[in-house]
Amino acid sequence: MIPPLALDPGFGSAIGTGVGAIALYAIVGLILMVVGFYAIDWTTPGKLSALVRGGAPNAVIVTSAGLVSMALIVVVAIYSSAGKLAEGLLSALIFGFVGIVVQVLAVRLLEWVTRLDIGSLIESDRFAPASVVVASAHVALGLVVAVAIS
Repeated sequence: MIPPLALDPGFGSAIGTGVGAIALYAIVGLILMVVGFYAIDWTTPGKLSALVRGGAPNAVIVTSAGLVSMALIVVVAIYSSAGKLAEGLLSALIFGFVGIVVQVLAVRLLEWVTRLDIGSLIESDRFAPASVVVASAHVALGLVVAVAIS
């Protein structure tokens, strides 16, 4: 005979709260990634979304790195909220937007310092090693912002 399953009385509400938190954080993360993508698209010469859809390798590399760095910021903001949903959501939004601004400014600064023509770089149909430098800058800045949160 299988013993009956005994659950704590608050188990159902804890699951509901957890599922709700996951959904809310997913929405915040998605919003930040979309805003981050369009911020990069808006401040980068050329139409980034069309280049990514078209498979331009350097555009895909730079965009992917930007999204990964944004995810790092959101994850650390969530982790730092210590289970406080409202504070975690607000922290993720604030730090996410700050991260977007920092990334855009830093990549533009990198472009100026290195004299990289990012517009030509991302529009190229051939892989350019310099795209890895730009992508690394995105990830590095995402890590810096993420660690600054915690």
